[in-house]
Amino acid sequence: MYDEILLPVAPVGEANDAITHAVGLAERYDATVHVVSAADTAVDTLAGPRTGAFSERLVDAAEERVEAVTDELEAAGVETVGSVARGDPLEVIENAIEDGADIVVMPSHTRRGIRRLLLGSVTEKVIRVASVPVVTVPMAESEAEGERSDAAVDDVGGASGSR
Repeated sequence: MYDEILLPVAPVGEANDAITHAVGLAERYDATVHVVSAADTAVDTLAGPRTGAFSERLVDAAEERVEAVTDELEAAGVETVGSVARGDPLEVIENAIEDGADIVVMPSHTRRGIRRLLLGSVTEKVIRVASVPVVTVPMAESEAEGERSDAAVDDVGGASGSR
């Protein structure tokens, strides 16, 4: 039923419960998990000497994150492919779906009130536009708090002004 599972991860962060769900689905369906992280380097379009250094740090962080998650999945015996793409997180995820993902498994922060209204959610956007099922996994409170403290990191994919 599911041969290709897409697991988007933020460039900065720690393990999240979505990884466990991706492992479970991969084991059940003998599927490959595609770990993708979007490095939203839109700041490159802004003039200034420091933007290049920021975007390179973001890409490096995304590569390290993808490597850590793929290592975790491989240690669990799951066939894994990892990649980092520059761009808007939603577009990166949409492109990965078009490349053949059968299902998306992604974390969801449990923001409420004004934070949710102002920041939005990449996960919510993916749910609205995805052509495949999307499994959302609430982040554990300690994980969500750690992620919230890093305002430059997006829900799933990169430094961005919107969540």
